[in-house]
Amino acid sequence: GMVQQEPAGAPGEAAAAGTAEVRLSRRRWAVVLLFSSYSLCNSFQWIQYGSINNVFTRFYGVSAFAVDWLSMSYMLTYIPLLFPVAWLLDKRGLRLIGLAGSALNALGAWVKLGSLKPHLFPVTVLGQVVCSLAQVFILGMPSHIASVWFGSSEVSTACSIAVFGNQLGIAMGFLVPPVLVPNVEDVEKLAYHISIMFFMTAGMATALFILVVIVFKEKPLHPPSRAQALIQSRPTEEYSYVQSILRLLRNANFLLLMVTYGLNTGCFYALSTLLNRMVIHHYPGEEVNAGRIGLTIVLSGMVGALISGIWLDRTKTYKQTTLVVYIMSLVGMIVYTFTLSLGHLWVVFVTAGMLGFFMTGYLPLGFEFAAELTYPESEGTSSGLLNVSAQVFGIAFTIGEGQIMDGFGTKAGNLFLCSFLFLGTVMTAFIKADLRRQQANLDNEQTVIASGERPEGPRSSSAPTGCSE
Repeated sequence: GMVQQEPAGAPGEAAAAGTAEVRLSRRRWAVVLLFSSYSLCNSFQWIQYGSINNVFTRFYGVSAFAVDWLSMSYMLTYIPLLFPVAWLLDKRGLRLIGLAGSALNALGAWVKLGSLKPHLFPVTVLGQVVCSLAQVFILGMPSHIASVWFGSSEVSTACSIAVFGNQLGIAMGFLVPPVLVPNVEDVEKLAYHISIMFFMTAGMATALFILVVIVFKEKPLHPPSRAQALIQSRPTEEYSYVQSILRLLRNANFLLLMVTYGLNTGCFYALSTLLNRMVIHHYPGEEVNAGRIGLTIVLSGMVGALISGIWLDRTKTYKQTTLVVYIMSLVGMIVYTFTLSLGHLWVVFVTAGMLGFFMTGYLPLGFEFAAELTYPESEGTSSGLLNVSAQVFGIAFTIGEGQIMDGFGTKAGNLFLCSFLFLGTVMTAFIKADLRRQQANLDNEQTVIASGERPEGPRSSSAPTGCSE
Protein backbone atom coordinates (compact mmCIF):
# COMPACT_ATOMS: atom_id res chain seq x y z
CA GLY A 1 0.00 0.00 0.00
CA MET A 2 1.75 3.12 -1.28
CA VAL A 3 -1.24 5.26 -0.30
CA GLN A 4 -3.07 4.14 2.83
CA GLN A 5 -6.64 2.94 2.25
CA GLU A 6 -7.08 4.46 -1.19
CA PRO A 7 -10.72 5.33 -1.91
CA ALA A 8 -12.55 3.64 -4.73
CA GLY A 9 -11.77 6.43 -7.15
CA ALA A 10 -8.04 6.38 -6.44
CA PRO A 11 -6.96 4.51 -9.63
CA GLY A 12 -8.71 7.12 -11.74
CA GLU A 13 -7.06 9.89 -9.75
CA ALA A 14 -3.67 8.23 -10.19
CA ALA A 15 -4.21 8.09 -13.94
CA ALA A 16 -5.26 11.76 -13.97
CA ALA A 17 -2.18 12.69 -11.96
CA GLY A 18 -0.01 10.64 -14.28
CA THR A 19 -1.18 12.59 -17.33
CA ALA A 20 -1.13 15.99 -15.61
CA GLU A 21 1.35 18.55 -16.90
CA VAL A 22 4.38 18.56 -14.63
CA ARG A 23 6.54 21.68 -14.94
CA LEU A 24 8.88 23.65 -12.73
CA SER A 25 8.27 27.30 -11.88
CA ARG A 26 11.10 29.82 -12.14
CA ARG A 27 9.66 31.47 -9.02
CA ARG A 28 10.50 28.45 -6.88
CA TRP A 29 14.03 29.66 -6.03
CA ALA A 30 12.78 33.12 -5.06
CA VAL A 31 10.18 31.53 -2.76
CA VAL A 32 12.59 29.20 -0.96
CA LEU A 33 15.32 31.86 -0.61
CA LEU A 34 12.87 34.44 0.75
CA PHE A 35 11.46 31.93 3.21
CA SER A 36 15.00 31.05 4.23
CA SER A 37 15.72 34.75 4.83
CA TYR A 38 12.81 35.52 7.16
CA SER A 39 13.40 32.20 8.92
CA LEU A 40 16.98 33.46 9.45
CA CYS A 41 15.71 36.68 11.02
CA ASN A 42 13.37 34.78 13.33
CA SER A 43 15.98 32.29 14.55
CA PHE A 44 18.45 35.15 15.11
CA GLN A 45 15.93 36.64 17.54
CA TRP A 46 15.61 33.28 19.29
CA ILE A 47 19.27 33.05 20.33
CA GLN A 48 20.24 36.76 20.52
CA TYR A 49 19.61 36.78 24.30
CA GLY A 50 21.17 33.41 25.10
CA SER A 51 24.44 34.17 23.27
CA ILE A 52 25.12 37.07 25.70
CA ASN A 53 23.15 35.72 28.66
CA ASN A 54 25.46 37.34 31.22
CA VAL A 55 25.09 40.81 29.62
CA PHE A 56 21.26 40.77 29.62
CA THR A 57 21.23 39.28 33.13
CA ARG A 58 23.13 42.34 34.39
CA PHE A 59 21.25 44.90 32.25
CA TYR A 60 17.77 43.82 33.33
CA GLY A 61 18.76 42.71 36.84
CA VAL A 62 17.20 39.25 36.43
CA SER A 63 18.48 35.70 36.90
CA ALA A 64 20.25 33.68 34.20
CA PHE A 65 17.29 31.29 34.30
CA ALA A 66 14.92 34.17 33.44
CA VAL A 67 17.03 35.00 30.38
CA ASP A 68 17.08 31.28 29.44
CA TRP A 69 13.28 31.45 29.36
CA LEU A 70 13.49 34.09 26.61
CA SER A 71 14.88 31.30 24.43
CA MET A 72 12.60 28.61 25.86
CA SER A 73 9.53 30.76 25.11
CA TYR A 74 10.04 29.76 21.47
CA MET A 75 9.71 26.12 22.47
CA LEU A 76 6.79 26.66 24.83
CA THR A 77 4.49 28.62 22.49
CA TYR A 78 5.01 26.18 19.62
CA ILE A 79 3.48 23.19 21.39
CA PRO A 80 -0.17 24.37 21.79
CA LEU A 81 -0.22 26.39 18.54
CA LEU A 82 1.14 23.78 16.14
CA PHE A 83 -2.21 22.17 15.33
CA PRO A 84 -4.17 25.39 14.64
CA VAL A 85 -1.36 26.64 12.36
CA ALA A 86 -0.98 23.29 10.57
CA TRP A 87 -4.76 23.29 10.01
CA LEU A 88 -4.51 26.82 8.56
CA LEU A 89 -1.69 25.67 6.28
CA ASP A 90 -3.82 22.85 4.89
CA LYS A 91 -6.98 24.94 4.54
CA ARG A 92 -5.62 28.35 3.47
CA GLY A 93 -2.30 27.51 1.85
CA LEU A 94 1.26 28.73 1.80
CA ARG A 95 0.74 32.46 1.18
CA LEU A 96 -1.29 33.16 4.34
CA ILE A 97 1.20 31.25 6.50
CA GLY A 98 4.12 33.13 4.91
CA LEU A 99 2.45 36.50 5.50
CA ALA A 100 1.56 35.68 9.12
CA GLY A 101 5.04 34.38 9.97
CA SER A 102 6.93 37.32 8.47
CA ALA A 103 4.47 39.90 9.90
CA LEU A 104 4.68 38.56 13.47
CA ASN A 105 8.47 38.37 13.18
CA ALA A 106 8.63 42.08 12.26
CA LEU A 107 6.11 43.07 14.94
CA GLY A 108 8.05 41.29 17.70
CA ALA A 109 11.27 42.99 16.60
CA TRP A 110 9.63 46.44 16.89
CA VAL A 111 8.14 45.64 20.31
CA LYS A 112 11.64 44.89 21.65
CA LEU A 113 12.67 48.46 20.85
CA GLY A 114 10.41 49.54 23.70
CA SER A 115 12.47 47.57 26.23
CA LEU A 116 15.69 49.62 26.35
CA LYS A 117 15.51 50.45 30.07
CA PRO A 118 16.56 48.07 32.88
CA HIS A 119 13.04 48.05 34.38
CA LEU A 120 11.37 47.09 31.06
CA PHE A 121 12.21 43.38 31.07
CA PRO A 122 8.46 42.49 30.69
CA VAL A 123 8.41 44.43 27.38
CA THR A 124 11.31 42.42 25.97
CA VAL A 125 9.51 39.27 27.12
CA LEU A 126 6.41 40.41 25.20
CA GLY A 127 8.47 41.07 22.06
CA GLN A 128 10.11 37.67 22.32
CA VAL A 129 6.73 35.95 22.75
CA VAL A 130 5.45 37.64 19.57
CA CYS A 131 8.56 36.40 17.73
CA SER A 132 7.95 32.93 19.15
CA LEU A 133 4.43 33.06 17.65
CA ALA A 134 6.04 33.82 14.28
CA GLN A 135 8.20 30.73 14.67
CA VAL A 136 5.06 28.54 14.75
CA PHE A 137 4.33 29.75 11.20
CA ILE A 138 7.93 29.02 10.10
CA LEU A 139 9.35 25.81 11.57
CA GLY A 140 7.15 23.28 9.77
CA MET A 141 7.41 24.91 6.35
CA PRO A 142 10.67 23.65 4.75
CA SER A 143 9.43 20.25 3.58
CA HIS A 144 6.06 21.74 2.53
CA ILE A 145 7.69 24.43 0.37
CA ALA A 146 10.05 21.83 -1.11
CA SER A 147 7.22 19.45 -2.06
CA VAL A 148 4.83 22.10 -3.42
CA TRP A 149 7.41 24.02 -5.49
CA PHE A 150 10.24 21.59 -6.39
CA GLY A 151 10.67 18.51 -8.58
CA SER A 152 11.41 15.07 -7.18
CA SER A 153 15.11 15.29 -8.14
CA GLU A 154 15.68 18.50 -6.14
CA VAL A 155 13.16 18.31 -3.29
CA SER A 156 15.69 17.30 -0.58
CA THR A 157 18.14 19.99 -1.69
CA ALA A 158 15.34 22.59 -1.54
CA CYS A 159 14.38 21.43 1.97
CA SER A 160 18.03 21.78 3.04
CA ILE A 161 18.14 25.35 1.67
CA ALA A 162 14.96 26.19 3.58
CA VAL A 163 16.45 24.79 6.82
CA PHE A 164 19.77 26.48 5.95
CA GLY A 165 18.28 29.93 6.64
CA ASN A 166 17.12 28.96 10.10
CA GLN A 167 20.57 27.65 10.95
CA LEU A 168 22.31 30.72 9.47
CA GLY A 169 20.10 32.88 11.70
CA ILE A 170 21.24 30.93 14.76
CA ALA A 171 24.84 31.34 13.58
CA MET A 172 24.35 35.11 13.26
CA GLY A 173 22.69 35.08 16.69
CA PHE A 174 25.87 33.65 18.16
CA LEU A 175 28.23 35.93 16.21
CA VAL A 176 26.58 39.36 16.09
CA PRO A 177 25.29 40.11 19.65
CA PRO A 178 28.69 39.70 21.38
CA VAL A 179 30.18 42.10 18.81
CA LEU A 180 27.36 44.70 18.84
CA VAL A 181 26.74 44.54 22.61
CA PRO A 182 30.07 44.54 24.50
CA ASN A 183 29.99 43.82 28.21
CA VAL A 184 30.46 47.45 29.38
CA GLU A 185 29.72 48.71 32.88
CA ASP A 186 27.81 51.90 31.95
CA VAL A 187 24.09 51.05 31.68
CA GLU A 188 23.36 53.93 29.28
CA LYS A 189 26.10 52.79 26.90
CA LEU A 190 24.82 49.23 27.18
CA ALA A 191 21.28 50.38 26.28
CA TYR A 192 22.68 52.22 23.25
CA HIS A 193 24.47 49.11 21.98
CA ILE A 194 21.37 46.95 22.52
CA SER A 195 19.26 49.51 20.63
CA ILE A 196 21.55 49.23 17.58
CA MET A 197 21.02 45.47 17.49
CA PHE A 198 17.24 45.79 17.92
CA PHE A 199 16.93 48.51 15.24
CA MET A 200 18.92 46.48 12.69
CA THR A 201 16.75 43.42 13.34
CA ALA A 202 13.47 45.34 13.07
CA GLY A 203 14.54 46.99 9.80
CA MET A 204 15.49 43.68 8.21
CA ALA A 205 12.31 41.94 9.42
CA THR A 206 10.13 44.72 7.96
CA ALA A 207 11.88 44.61 4.56
CA LEU A 208 11.43 40.84 4.40
CA PHE A 209 7.72 41.13 5.21
CA ILE A 210 7.26 43.55 2.28
CA LEU A 211 9.05 41.09 -0.04
CA VAL A 212 6.81 38.24 1.15
CA VAL A 213 3.74 40.32 0.26
CA ILE A 214 5.13 40.76 -3.27
CA VAL A 215 6.69 37.35 -3.99
CA PHE A 216 4.84 34.59 -2.12
CA LYS A 217 2.17 32.57 -3.92
CA GLU A 218 0.15 29.67 -2.61
CA LYS A 219 1.49 27.22 -5.21
CA PRO A 220 2.88 27.19 -8.79
CA LEU A 221 0.62 26.98 -11.84
CA HIS A 222 1.66 23.38 -12.52
CA PRO A 223 2.60 20.59 -10.09
CA PRO A 224 6.39 20.09 -9.98
CA SER A 225 6.30 16.29 -9.55
CA ARG A 226 4.02 13.28 -10.12
CA ALA A 227 3.64 12.81 -6.36
CA GLN A 228 2.45 16.41 -5.98
CA ALA A 229 0.12 16.02 -8.98
CA LEU A 230 -1.49 13.02 -7.26
CA ILE A 231 -2.07 15.05 -4.08
CA GLN A 232 -3.54 17.98 -6.05
CA SER A 233 -5.85 15.65 -7.99
CA ARG A 234 -7.48 14.46 -4.76
CA PRO A 235 -10.85 16.15 -4.06
CA THR A 236 -10.55 18.50 -1.06
CA GLU A 237 -13.62 17.04 0.63
CA GLU A 238 -11.76 13.74 0.95
CA TYR A 239 -9.16 15.33 3.22
CA SER A 240 -9.73 15.40 6.97
CA TYR A 241 -7.13 17.13 9.11
CA VAL A 242 -8.06 15.18 12.26
CA GLN A 243 -7.96 11.88 10.36
CA SER A 244 -4.57 12.85 8.93
CA ILE A 245 -3.14 13.35 12.44
CA LEU A 246 -4.65 10.06 13.61
CA ARG A 247 -3.11 8.23 10.64
CA LEU A 248 0.28 9.76 11.47
CA LEU A 249 -0.01 8.69 15.10
CA ARG A 250 -0.80 5.12 13.97
CA ASN A 251 2.30 5.04 11.76
CA ALA A 252 4.87 3.19 13.90
CA ASN A 253 7.86 4.25 11.79
CA PHE A 254 6.84 7.90 11.99
CA LEU A 255 6.32 7.68 15.77
CA LEU A 256 9.86 6.32 16.18
CA LEU A 257 11.21 9.12 13.98
CA MET A 258 9.21 11.71 15.93
CA VAL A 259 10.82 10.64 19.23
CA THR A 260 14.35 10.33 17.81
CA TYR A 261 14.09 13.70 16.04
CA GLY A 262 12.91 15.28 19.31
CA LEU A 263 15.82 13.79 21.25
CA ASN A 264 18.46 15.01 18.77
CA THR A 265 17.00 18.47 18.16
CA GLY A 266 16.14 18.94 21.85
CA CYS A 267 19.80 18.35 22.68
CA PHE A 268 20.77 20.97 20.09
CA TYR A 269 18.32 23.49 21.58
CA ALA A 270 19.67 22.91 25.10
CA LEU A 271 23.28 23.13 23.94
CA SER A 272 22.60 26.38 22.05
CA THR A 273 20.72 28.01 24.95
CA LEU A 274 23.33 27.10 27.59
CA LEU A 275 26.50 27.45 25.49
CA ASN A 276 27.36 30.93 26.81
CA ARG A 277 27.13 29.71 30.40
CA MET A 278 29.27 26.62 29.66
CA VAL A 279 32.08 28.52 27.93
CA ILE A 280 32.16 31.44 30.41
CA HIS A 281 32.37 28.90 33.27
CA HIS A 282 35.59 27.39 31.87
CA TYR A 283 36.93 30.48 30.06
CA PRO A 284 35.93 33.65 32.00
CA GLY A 285 35.68 36.86 29.96
CA GLU A 286 35.46 35.01 26.63
CA GLU A 287 31.95 36.16 25.63
CA VAL A 288 33.01 36.86 22.04
CA ASN A 289 34.68 33.47 21.67
CA ALA A 290 31.62 31.79 23.20
CA GLY A 291 29.60 33.34 20.38
CA ARG A 292 32.21 32.19 17.84
CA ILE A 293 32.01 28.64 19.15
CA GLY A 294 28.25 28.74 18.69
CA LEU A 295 28.84 30.13 15.21
CA THR A 296 31.22 27.25 14.46
CA ILE A 297 28.62 24.70 15.56
CA VAL A 298 25.96 26.15 13.29
CA LEU A 299 28.13 26.95 10.25
CA SER A 300 29.53 23.43 10.16
CA GLY A 301 25.98 22.16 10.63
CA MET A 302 24.79 24.19 7.64
CA VAL A 303 27.45 22.51 5.51
CA GLY A 304 26.28 19.17 6.87
CA ALA A 305 22.65 20.03 6.08
CA LEU A 306 23.41 20.97 2.46
CA ILE A 307 25.54 17.86 1.93
CA SER A 308 22.75 15.74 3.44
CA GLY A 309 20.15 17.22 1.08
CA ILE A 310 22.29 16.72 -2.04
CA TRP A 311 23.21 13.19 -0.92
CA LEU A 312 19.54 12.25 -0.39
CA ASP A 313 18.53 13.57 -3.81
CA ARG A 314 21.24 11.43 -5.40
CA THR A 315 20.91 8.21 -3.37
CA LYS A 316 17.47 8.21 -1.63
CA THR A 317 19.16 6.32 1.26
CA TYR A 318 17.06 7.96 3.98
CA LYS A 319 17.34 5.32 6.70
CA GLN A 320 21.05 4.64 6.30
CA THR A 321 22.01 8.33 6.12
CA THR A 322 19.86 9.24 9.14
CA LEU A 323 21.37 6.46 11.25
CA VAL A 324 24.99 7.31 10.35
CA VAL A 325 24.44 11.03 11.08
CA TYR A 326 22.76 10.17 14.42
CA ILE A 327 25.68 7.94 15.47
CA MET A 328 28.15 10.68 14.58
CA SER A 329 26.09 13.25 16.55
CA LEU A 330 26.49 11.01 19.63
CA VAL A 331 30.24 10.64 19.03
CA GLY A 332 30.59 14.40 18.53
CA MET A 333 28.72 15.12 21.77
CA ILE A 334 30.92 12.72 23.75
CA VAL A 335 34.13 14.24 22.36
CA TYR A 336 32.87 17.79 23.05
CA THR A 337 31.92 16.83 26.62
CA PHE A 338 35.40 15.59 27.53
CA THR A 339 37.37 18.35 25.76
CA LEU A 340 35.45 21.42 26.96
CA SER A 341 37.38 21.65 30.25
CA LEU A 342 40.91 21.02 28.87
CA GLY A 343 41.74 24.75 28.89
CA HIS A 344 42.44 25.07 25.17
CA LEU A 345 39.87 27.13 23.27
CA TRP A 346 41.08 25.90 19.86
CA VAL A 347 40.23 22.34 20.89
CA VAL A 348 36.70 23.44 21.81
CA PHE A 349 36.33 25.08 18.37
CA VAL A 350 37.36 21.86 16.60
CA THR A 351 35.15 19.52 18.63
CA ALA A 352 32.19 21.94 18.49
CA GLY A 353 32.55 22.09 14.70
CA MET A 354 32.48 18.29 14.45
CA LEU A 355 29.43 18.13 16.71
CA GLY A 356 27.58 20.80 14.74
CA PHE A 357 28.31 19.19 11.35
CA PHE A 358 26.31 16.12 12.30
CA MET A 359 23.81 17.37 14.92
CA THR A 360 22.61 20.36 12.87
CA GLY A 361 23.03 18.46 9.61
CA TYR A 362 20.44 16.01 10.94
CA LEU A 363 17.58 18.56 10.87
CA PRO A 364 16.63 18.43 7.15
CA LEU A 365 17.17 14.66 7.17
CA GLY A 366 14.40 14.31 9.74
CA PHE A 367 11.98 16.48 7.74
CA GLU A 368 12.58 14.63 4.49
CA PHE A 369 12.52 11.15 6.04
CA ALA A 370 9.19 12.06 7.67
CA ALA A 371 7.78 13.25 4.32
CA GLU A 372 8.73 9.89 2.79
CA LEU A 373 7.31 7.80 5.64
CA THR A 374 3.99 9.68 5.78
CA TYR A 375 3.12 10.41 2.12
CA PRO A 376 0.45 11.44 1.07
CA GLU A 377 -0.20 13.22 4.37
CA SER A 378 0.61 16.94 4.51
CA GLU A 379 4.29 17.71 5.03
CA GLY A 380 3.26 20.63 7.23
CA THR A 381 1.52 18.24 9.64
CA SER A 382 4.35 15.70 9.82
CA SER A 383 6.99 18.44 10.19
CA GLY A 384 4.87 20.11 12.86
CA LEU A 385 4.68 16.93 14.93
CA LEU A 386 8.45 16.52 14.65
CA ASN A 387 8.89 20.08 15.89
CA VAL A 388 6.48 19.60 18.80
CA SER A 389 8.62 16.67 19.89
CA ALA A 390 11.74 18.84 19.56
CA GLN A 391 10.22 21.67 21.63
CA VAL A 392 9.08 19.33 24.42
CA PHE A 393 12.49 17.68 24.68
CA GLY A 394 14.20 21.07 24.21
CA ILE A 395 12.45 22.56 27.26
CA ALA A 396 13.08 19.44 29.36
CA PHE A 397 16.75 19.20 28.36
CA THR A 398 17.44 22.92 28.81
CA ILE A 399 15.94 22.98 32.32
CA GLY A 400 17.44 19.59 33.24
CA GLU A 401 20.95 20.33 31.99
CA GLY A 402 20.86 23.82 33.51
CA GLN A 403 20.03 22.38 36.95
CA ILE A 404 22.66 19.63 36.61
CA MET A 405 25.30 22.19 35.57
CA ASP A 406 24.48 24.34 38.62
CA GLY A 407 24.77 21.38 40.97
CA PHE A 408 27.38 19.08 39.42
CA GLY A 409 29.21 21.00 36.65
CA THR A 410 29.17 21.17 32.86
CA LYS A 411 30.55 17.66 32.26
CA ALA A 412 27.67 16.05 34.14
CA GLY A 413 25.20 18.24 32.24
CA ASN A 414 26.62 17.24 28.87
CA LEU A 415 26.73 13.54 29.82
CA PHE A 416 23.00 13.93 30.54
CA LEU A 417 22.54 14.89 26.87
CA CYS A 418 24.83 12.08 25.67
CA SER A 419 22.63 9.46 27.34
CA PHE A 420 19.58 10.63 25.40
CA LEU A 421 21.47 10.78 22.11
CA PHE A 422 22.47 7.14 22.69
CA LEU A 423 18.81 6.24 23.24
CA GLY A 424 17.87 8.05 20.02
CA THR A 425 20.57 6.19 18.06
CA VAL A 426 19.21 2.81 19.19
CA MET A 427 15.62 3.80 18.32
CA THR A 428 16.65 5.09 14.86
CA ALA A 429 18.00 1.63 14.02
CA PHE A 430 14.45 0.25 14.36
CA ILE A 431 12.84 2.63 11.83
CA LYS A 432 11.83 0.83 8.63
CA ALA A 433 12.59 2.68 5.36
CA ASP A 434 9.02 2.75 3.96
CA LEU A 435 9.63 5.36 1.22
CA ARG A 436 6.06 6.06 0.09
CA ARG A 437 6.70 9.33 -1.76
CA GLN A 438 9.41 7.74 -3.91
CA GLN A 439 7.06 4.85 -4.68
CA ALA A 440 4.33 7.31 -5.68
CA ASN A 441 6.62 8.96 -8.22
CA LEU A 442 7.58 5.58 -9.68
CA ASP A 443 3.99 4.30 -9.80
CA ASN A 444 2.70 7.41 -11.54
CA GLU A 445 5.47 7.29 -14.15
CA GLN A 446 4.43 3.70 -14.83
CA THR A 447 0.79 4.80 -15.08
CA VAL A 448 1.72 7.23 -17.85
CA ILE A 449 3.60 4.53 -19.75
CA ALA A 450 0.83 1.95 -19.25
CA SER A 451 -1.75 4.41 -20.62
CA GLY A 452 0.18 4.55 -23.89
CA GLU A 453 1.62 8.06 -23.42
CA ARG A 454 5.36 8.59 -23.45
CA PRO A 455 6.34 11.26 -20.89
CA GLU A 456 7.90 14.26 -22.56
CA GLY A 457 11.45 15.08 -21.46
CA PRO A 458 10.73 18.63 -20.27
CA ARG A 459 7.69 17.45 -18.31
CA SER A 460 9.12 14.38 -16.64
CA SER A 461 9.32 14.62 -12.87
CA SER A 462 12.56 12.67 -12.85
CA ALA A 463 14.40 15.10 -15.15
CA PRO A 464 12.33 18.29 -15.43
CA THR A 465 13.67 21.01 -17.69
CA GLY A 466 10.54 22.93 -18.54
CA CYS A 467 9.72 25.97 -16.46
CA SER A 468 6.65 28.12 -15.88
CA GLU A 469 6.10 31.33 -13.98
